[in-house]
Amino acid sequence: MSETVEKHKAEAPRKLRFAVVTISTSRFRLAERGESFRDDGGDIMVKLLTEAGHTIAYRGIAPDDPKHIIGLLEKLLKMPEVEVIVTTGGTGVARRDVSIEAVRSILEKELPGFGELLRMLSFQRIGSAAIMTRAVAGVARGKAIFCLPGSPQAVELAVRELIIPEAGHVVKHAREG
Repeated sequence: MSETVEKHKAEAPRKLRFAVVTISTSRFRLAERGESFRDDGGDIMVKLLTEAGHTIAYRGIAPDDPKHIIGLLEKLLKMPEVEVIVTTGGTGVARRDVSIEAVRSILEKELPGFGELLRMLSFQRIGSAAIMTRAVAGVARGKAIFCLPGSPQAVELAVRELIIPEAGHVVKHAREG
C-alpha cells in the first residue's frame, strides 16, 4: 500500500453509521401487510458490519420503484446519523430491476472501480456469470453509497472485501470541501 493511501486510511473514520436498504417489491408488500419475510442479504450485511464495529442507524425496505428508491435515498442523505448507505437487490437485468439507475441519478461522483472490482472478485468465484453482476458506488452530500446485488453471496463478498476495508476512506474524501 502506498504511503498516501496508508495516511488517508489512518485519517479515515473507523466506526461508521450505516443505512441498510433491501430493494424488493415482494418483500416490501409483505412488510406493508405486517407479514414476516426472509432478508438474507440484509441480514448478512448487518451481521458483517456490526462485527466490524460499525453501527446500523437505519434498516429498511423499498419496492422496485425508482421514485420510491430515490425518495428513500434523499431522506437518508438528510439524516445526520447516517454516513454510509448500502442497498441490496434490484440490480439484475429484468425490466423491474431499477436500483442501479435510481442510485446513479443521485450520485455526485461515481466510483466505477467498485463495480469493476466486484465483478472481478465474482468472476474468480462464479466464472463468466459475473457479467450479470451490476453494482455501483459513489458519493453524494458527503456520504458514501453502495448499491449491491441481492444475492447473499454477492453481498458477503462486497461487504467483506470492498465496503468494510474502504468505506471510511470513501467517507473521509466525500466530506472534504
